[in-house]
Amino acid sequence: MAERKTVRKWFWVWEFDKEERWLNQMALSGWALVEVGFCRYVFDACEPGAYIIRLQMCPRDENYLSFLEETGAEYIGRVTRWIYVRRDAALGDFALFSDNASRLEHLGWIARMLLVIGVMNLVIGVVNSFNGTNLGSINLICATLLMYALGRIHGKMESLEKDRELEE
Repeated sequence: MAERKTVRKWFWVWEFDKEERWLNQMALSGWALVEVGFCRYVFDACEPGAYIIRLQMCPRDENYLSFLEETGAEYIGRVTRWIYVRRDAALGDFALFSDNASRLEHLGWIARMLLVIGVMNLVIGVVNSFNGTNLGSINLICATLLMYALGRIHGKMESLEKDRELEE
């Protein structure tokens, strides 16, 4: 049986690129991602650099997953709307986003999710505050954090927009 290890690690939603770099560094160190959970990553020992790992926020779409598998990618798992895939590095470079437009679309998905959940927490927090419950402060803190995350994603989007303008 292959050597296996589990790592518990937290990444903020705006740090998905940092999470992906970390997962690829683990693969370069000889640890292949085989399972994901909330703040939990399971790795099996492998040849160093054997895999390239990518993650993406997207809805459940079996056709998209089938398409990825046709490119040689292997679906590892899902955490909420985030999918994790890997591909044998011997097949060459592996990217889920081919240009800035697809990267912007991905960031737009993330931004919309953050906005919806953030507004919901804000409304619930305000209603609970007026009802005299202490639960409102929890929702207001969550709303603040989600709006901060939305600002970070918006900053990434602005940077990509500037890059796209330079390319044109």
